[in-house]
Amino acid sequence: MTDRSTEFRTYIDHRTRQTMTTLAVAATLVLVALVACEDNQPPDRPTVRDLREASTISDQTELRIGVNIDIPLMSYRRNNAYHGFDIEIARYIADSLGFGDQSITWVPLDTEDRIEKLRSGEVDIVVASFSITEERKKRVGFAGPYLITTPEVLVATEFVDEITTITDLNSEEYTVCVAGGSTTEAMLRERGIPHQQADNPAACRDGILAGDFQAMVSDETILAGLRSENPDELAIVDMPFGVEEELGIGVPVEDENLRDLVSYFLDKSYQQDQRDEANAWETAYNNHLGRWLGEADQPRPDGAPDLVDHDDKNRR
Repeated sequence: MTDRSTEFRTYIDHRTRQTMTTLAVAATLVLVALVACEDNQPPDRPTVRDLREASTISDQTELRIGVNIDIPLMSYRRNNAYHGFDIEIARYIADSLGFGDQSITWVPLDTEDRIEKLRSGEVDIVVASFSITEERKKRVGFAGPYLITTPEVLVATEFVDEITTITDLNSEEYTVCVAGGSTTEAMLRERGIPHQQADNPAACRDGILAGDFQAMVSDETILAGLRSENPDELAIVDMPFGVEEELGIGVPVEDENLRDLVSYFLDKSYQQDQRDEANAWETAYNNHLGRWLGEADQPRPDGAPDLVDHDDKNRR
């Protein structure tokens, strides 16, 4: 019995050692697999909060937004209240950044002042029919585009059958107006089309109604707004300039975090539209531009980052 007991204990000890060895090997393999898995994991994505805290607006209690105040449909002021497509987009961005209506300071801008006001720190962002160009990117950070438009011509209705081509704009019979500092002004200058500059598009419109100018050139959204208040006196002439204008939201060129935040929230609206969900862009467009320009889709903003947004459970 003693020999058999010894053999049995020896057998049990051997099987126990085998089992422990097997478990140890298995545990080692699991650990190696976990380490390898961790090594292959993408780095943690930055959050909306991370970028906001690293941006120039992190400690601010108000957001200063530069806007036009005299372009119907797009951006205008009536009885100290602000309205228009750009205004709704600006409110959406401000709210997404944590600034409610009471925390927004609207800063009126002329077209030619947009870059200077931004660079001097008088405004935090600019939402004012601001066309994105390579030259401007050297001085302004752009998020967008949030709208794509084309240049057209606004004329007094009495000239609608006379000013129909780009060649007509070169005629000495007609005086063409354009807002100074705009991409349209640069386009006319490059093409050698004589023109006079005004501080803003509304001044050109007023000049046409007064008979000082016979035509003005600007993007179709601005012209539609100006015509909407005088539809019997003004008409839009479609001319094949062959260019598109991409409108963006301007931020300080050195604040990449703020630019990425604005791009992210523009893309958030775009993604909602792709899922056929209600979104800020579609609401703003239908409220102001749809009647005059027809249906349109929000363009996808360039370079929007993939952020973690703890306030948005359906982001991706």
